[in-house]
Amino acid sequence: MNTVSIKDFILSFVRRGNAKDAAIDAGIEPSRAGMDGLRLMSRPSVRKQIEKEREELYANGSDIRAGLERLAYGRVNDAAALVFTEEPDAEMIARADLFNVSELKKVKGGGVEVKFFDRQKALEKLAEIDAGEMGDRKVKNLVEMIYGGDGAEDGVGDE
Repeated sequence: MNTVSIKDFILSFVRRGNAKDAAIDAGIEPSRAGMDGLRLMSRPSVRKQIEKEREELYANGSDIRAGLERLAYGRVNDAAALVFTEEPDAEMIARADLFNVSELKKVKGGGVEVKFFDRQKALEKLAEIDAGEMGDRKVKNLVEMIYGGDGAEDGVGDE
């Protein structure tokens, strides 16, 4: 396994929280992904890097924004391919990006029903986040206008 795939594993694990899925994302064959993912997780250097990436990711809420953006703008091609494939094999299922899928159900008579997360709700939540960030910037600009600079000299500013 090379450095690039280990980095891919780490980033995927931080997002997904699943060693097998992260190993598949890093390019490991699905049949070996479970065991290889556990082997990678047993390395102290990998666990340390995962913790570092988590801290950076969760520090500013970008993980929530990224998830909402995937729901709002993500592709559903993999789910559609699974629906229209007569007999999908295990590898096709393992590699499918089903992030936008909220429910999969086999229906009587031999079909599959796929329900997706609501894109409109995801867009509304993104708009709320943007409005909050805009409000934070307006407050900061007001403080800078009143006190000049960042306001830190007067006891006002980031803590």
